[in-house]
Amino acid sequence: MLALGCHTTVVRDLRTLPKAHLHLHLTGSARLATVRELADKYGISLPSALVNEEVDWDKGGRDWSHFQCRYDAARQTIQSAEDVRRIIREAAEDDAAECSEWLELQVDPRSYARHLGGVDQTVEAMVDACQDAARTAEIGIGLLLAVSWDAPPEQAEQIAQLAARYTHRGVVGFGISNDERLGEPDTFVSASHIARDAGLLVAPHTGFYTDHFHVRRCVELLGARRIGHGITAAGDLRTLETLARSQVTMEICPTSYLPLGVLASLTQVPITVFQQAGVAVALGADDPLIFGTRLIGQYEILRDVHGLTDRALADLASQSVRASTAPAEVTKRLLADIDTWIR
Repeated sequence: MLALGCHTTVVRDLRTLPKAHLHLHLTGSARLATVRELADKYGISLPSALVNEEVDWDKGGRDWSHFQCRYDAARQTIQSAEDVRRIIREAAEDDAAECSEWLELQVDPRSYARHLGGVDQTVEAMVDACQDAARTAEIGIGLLLAVSWDAPPEQAEQIAQLAARYTHRGVVGFGISNDERLGEPDTFVSASHIARDAGLLVAPHTGFYTDHFHVRRCVELLGARRIGHGITAAGDLRTLETLARSQVTMEICPTSYLPLGVLASLTQVPITVFQQAGVAVALGADDPLIFGTRLIGQYEILRDVHGLTDRALADLASQSVRASTAPAEVTKRLLADIDTWIR
């Protein structure tokens, strides 16, 4: 509580603000201590940047390969179903500690299949791990199965079909991840159609490096209802109108942009532009293992750097809940809890 002359301003604890976390990758969610332990177990040499917890805030202009090298090394430490179970359990515990009561993890199952016996076995291990972690941490968890932007149509369709088969066990969406410069939305029309027909959310990453047109085509061609990042869309009025009209939510992860030179300052994160255009925003941590900040830190940045009030932060939390795939009763309860928090 801050006393300002005769006035008193209440600064609420953001760790008690109920929220949903919609943009988190499985490997990127891992605790650094866990990755180091697993690396020692399997004799894997980690990049010095991971070992030394370097985020490179002051070194703009890094390219995607700088990030991918760290991510790939960390992912190689996940070599068994038990490793998967541990990573997901700890991610759920960390989110629950920040009052994130609904978590959605995105994962490309092909990236883990070599160690887990195949793609089907990988998905089986992951859905089981999500269900166990949800019970242990007492939060809801949904899984999005993803493909890379450089995947051929047939591979994308196979993953979409696999996701459709697991809708009854916690798979909630179909994603497209990795560097979006590697592919075009046209390639994923059929796979996205399969996913939507199964009632799954389509949530591609785009607008990180690519322009606003790439973002708009993901909405118009793929039926995307959430966009991972999409920050370049903020510079085009037509795309903003498309996003607002189609009720698309942007998954914005403030700490992901400076280390790779996408933005030069945290003040440039276009939260206000989207909000003023009527486009919903859900904050995410993306890959806290790499970028060093979990979900609560994203909210703190908007309070400290962007000057958002508690009411504005509560509204963002509400937007994350509404954009989630949580069951209706969970959504209703969380929205009521957010209202209680602000009152």
